[in-house]
Amino acid sequence: MTRSITPKTSLESLKIRGAPAILSGPSVDAEVIRALPEKLRAGQGIFAATGGLHAAGLFDAEGNLLALREDVGRHNAVDKLVGWALLDGRLPLSGHVVMVSGRSSFEILQKCLMAGAPIVCAVSAPSSLAVALAREFGLTLIGFLRGDRFNVYAGLERVRVSVPL
Repeated sequence: MTRSITPKTSLESLKIRGAPAILSGPSVDAEVIRALPEKLRAGQGIFAATGGLHAAGLFDAEGNLLALREDVGRHNAVDKLVGWALLDGRLPLSGHVVMVSGRSSFEILQKCLMAGAPIVCAVSAPSSLAVALAREFGLTLIGFLRGDRFNVYAGLERVRVSVPL
């Protein structure tokens, strides 16, 4: 018998496993967020040579790049980043931002949730299930982060916007 996974069962399975909601986290200035893709790209040495790798970067709330991992698979790049954080004693990633070079999927958000990262940014679109996970568990999810624009799909309260008077 084949059992299909629905968005509701996927989110319920995280609750059953005890995935904690992320109730706090840094407030990050919109200008800092806008600068992340360029900082991620600048740190991608292998991508610069090959043009064929995804990256996952860990930033502090001021936009400083703390770690970057590359892989042909965007999920693998996140695995490498979270693994590094675990081995370096940095979990949970409660005061940090994770930036990915591709789109944000349910699996990427799930990994960031379990690592305690409150803010996840991507240069491309999130999946609908990633948005549902972010909303359900209190993550800030930013997508289409390109140039001076981005979309906030969940957790707008962590994004500071300076409005000139």
